Amino acid sequence: MNKRMMTAGITAAILVSACSGGFEGNMEEELNAFEFTNHDGEQITNEDLEGTPVVANFIFTNCDTVCPPMTYNMTGLQEAIEDEGVENYRMVSFSVDPERDTPEALQEFMGRYDLNEDKWDFLTGYQFDTVSSLALESFQGLVVDDPSSDQMTHPTSIYLISPDGVVVKSYDGYQSVPEDEIIADLKALGDS
Repeated sequence: MNKRMMTAGITAAILVSACSGGFEGNMEEELNAFEFTNHDGEQITNEDLEGTPVVANFIFTNCDTVCPPMTYNMTGLQEAIEDEGVENYRMVSFSVDPERDTPEALQEFMGRYDLNEDKWDFLTGYQFDTVSSLALESFQGLVVDDPSSDQMTHPTSIYLISPDGVVVKSYDGYQSVPEDEIIADLKALGDS
């Protein structure tokens, strides 16, 4: 088979997969087991998320750079998800500054945005090392404390967690969020 025919075959396979609503991830990492506290002071575990596709990211309330636009992007994504009639989803934001980000601080932060709290948990109630390990092991991302300031370095991606608890895809969460792609992926995973 020549190179042109092979390329055409691969392209056709990709198009058929895309047109049939197939899902294609770009990662496959099991979500670490956890028991964290949400913005309402309730305990949320990884098992509570199972059975539903989950959109996740990392933020902290004292962030003076990427977190406000990232959270704004997530609220826009949530609105787009709901405008599409997708009901089978959840959203989770892991705080990378759990010492400062009490449930009260998270509630105050959430109050700055127009979001559906029934579908979105902001999580805290753990040690910094715990969220740093979670980010690295489950999301392939680095969370680093800047010792010279009160800021943190953390991933700026939006992640998709499958209903069976596997982190399966990452997307740009900061500059150009691919809302249509995320919604299509949510639908594909929600129907599987």
